[in-house]
Amino acid sequence: MKCKLLSIGKTSYPYIQEGIEVYLPRITRYIPFTYVELPLPKNSTSLPREKLLAEESKIFLAQIDPSDRLYLFDEKGKAFTSREFAAMMEKQVLGASKNAVFAIGGAYGFHSSLYERANGLISLSKMTFSHQMVRLFAVEQIYRALSIMRNEPYHND
Repeated sequence: MKCKLLSIGKTSYPYIQEGIEVYLPRITRYIPFTYVELPLPKNSTSLPREKLLAEESKIFLAQIDPSDRLYLFDEKGKAFTSREFAAMMEKQVLGASKNAVFAIGGAYGFHSSLYERANGLISLSKMTFSHQMVRLFAVEQIYRALSIMRNEPYHND
């Protein structure tokens, strides 16, 4: 099983990119993991919201195989504790024979076609975060879940 995290657009802030880079080698010690920053659609700043979402959806779907399990980080998703997220990862993601893909949408979230394709929605908080910050939070939580599954001391209850 392989795992991939997709996000749309480049990470704008060096401190966020540095934080992501702290966790990527930690994750890959446990599982094959890829972090991919997808390009924004052409003329994205001038597109109406629905058209932008549709174009972003095409870019995401081109990276997802039909057999992949897709999880969207979304404010409408299920909120987990870190232990619950680890249990979900162990059961739904690592226990499956299919590859897992996590996706972080742009400023407006996801197009309906991605919601229809998704196997699950995950909320990181009831608060709203920028899609830039969510990138760092997502890789940290994936690492935390993997360390919990191995009973390592990173997570404190």
